[in-house]
Amino acid sequence: METHKQLTIGLFGFGVVGEGLYKVLQQTPSLKASIKKVVIKNPEKKREAPAELFTTDRNAILEDPSINVVVEVINESGPAFEIVRTALKNGKSVVSASKKMIAEHLPELLELQQQTGESLLYESAACASIPVIRNLEEYYDNDLLHSIKAIVNGSTNFILTKMFEEKLGFKEALALAQKLGFAESDPSLDVEGYDAANKWTFLLTHAYGIVERTDKLVFNGIQDVKGSDADVAREKRYDIKLVAQAKKLQNGKVAAFVLPQFIHQEDHLAFVKNEYNGVVIESGFADKQFFYGKGAGSFPTASAVLSDLSALRYQYKYEYKKLYHHHPHELTDDFYVRVYLSFDDIRNIPKEKFELIEEWHAGKDRKYLIGVIHFHELREGRWWKENNTSLVLTPEPILEEEEIKKIKRESLEFAIQ
Repeated sequence: METHKQLTIGLFGFGVVGEGLYKVLQQTPSLKASIKKVVIKNPEKKREAPAELFTTDRNAILEDPSINVVVEVINESGPAFEIVRTALKNGKSVVSASKKMIAEHLPELLELQQQTGESLLYESAACASIPVIRNLEEYYDNDLLHSIKAIVNGSTNFILTKMFEEKLGFKEALALAQKLGFAESDPSLDVEGYDAANKWTFLLTHAYGIVERTDKLVFNGIQDVKGSDADVAREKRYDIKLVAQAKKLQNGKVAAFVLPQFIHQEDHLAFVKNEYNGVVIESGFADKQFFYGKGAGSFPTASAVLSDLSALRYQYKYEYKKLYHHHPHELTDDFYVRVYLSFDDIRNIPKEKFELIEEWHAGKDRKYLIGVIHFHELREGRWWKENNTSLVLTPEPILEEEEIKKIKRESLEFAIQ
C-alpha cells in the first residue's frame, strides 16, 4: 500500500472558503496537492484564478478518474449531499465543510463510508481552525469523557461580544457582523441557533456515538436576548454566550442542548470573543482541556480543509470509535436545568411547571426570574420562545434528581429557621 499519495483535487465552490483553499494550496507546495478543476454556479463572475480551471459541469470532476479527492464547500445542502454521495461511490475521498448537509444526512453518510470504504473528512465543518473532531476521535475514550461545552458559532459570538463590550443593540451588532462577513446574508441559520445545533449533531457522534437529527435537539439562538439580560449578567459578573453542551449523567445517558447561557467571567469560554470558537472538554483523569481558535473566515476554514487533505495522504479515515467499537450512549430528557427567564408579562410564564423559583424581580420595563425546571418542559413547550420571552441558562445549569432533593431540603430547613 502506498503510504503517501499525490492528491488531485476537484473543488466544488469558489466562495470565501474555496478561494481561501486555492490560495493556501499555492503557498504549500510540499503538500503535493493540486486543484485540477473547480465547479462553479455563475461563470460570469470575475475570479482571481485562470479561466480554464473553472467549469459549470459537475461531471467534469465526478467522472474524471484522475481526480482522487473531491473538496465540497458549497452552501446548499441538497446538492452538496448529491456531490458527496456520487464522489464516494465513484471511489474518491471527500473533504466537506457543509455542516448543514452533514447534520441532515448523517445516517446515510455513515452508511456510504462503510459501503465504499472511502474516507469522508469534515473537520472544517465543526469549528473551522480547531481540530476538535480529530481529538474526540483519537484522544478521548468514551468512558472517560464527562462533558464537552463549546462556542461553535463565530457569528453569534461576535454579536454577543459587541452587545456586551460596546453595548450595541442586537440589530446594530448583527449589521456589523454581516458587514465584516461573519454573518451570512440570511442570518437566521446563525442567529436562531440552527448552525450551532447542526454542528453539535455530528460532534455528539464523535464524542458519544449518538446519531440524532438536529430537530431532536433542544436548541435556541440569541435572537431573544435583550439588552436588559446583558445588564443583569453584568450585575452578576457573568457574560452571555451561545453554548453547545453535552454531559454524561449518573445513569450513563447524555444531556445535550444548544442554548444561551450565563458564563462566569473566569470560565474558559468567557475568554472566547468576537468570531473565535472555544471548546472545553472534561475527562476522567485529565481534568479540563481548552481548545481555542478562529471559527469563521477564509483562511481559518481553509486551514482545516488543508489539515484533512494532509491526513488523506496517509489514507486517514474516521473510525467512529464511540459508535462502532463501544456501546453508544443515548440522549435523555430526564434531568433538570436552572434557568433565567425575562419577560414582559408573568401570565405568559407557566409558573406551576417550575420545581422551584429562587429569584424574582419585577422591574418597570421587564421582569425576570431564576428557577429550576425539568428539561422535558423545554422540549415539549414553546412558551419560552414566544411573547418576547428570553431564556438563558445559568452557569453549571444541569441538575439531577438527587441535587434537586438536596436543594429542596435546604430551602425547607432555611424556611423553618
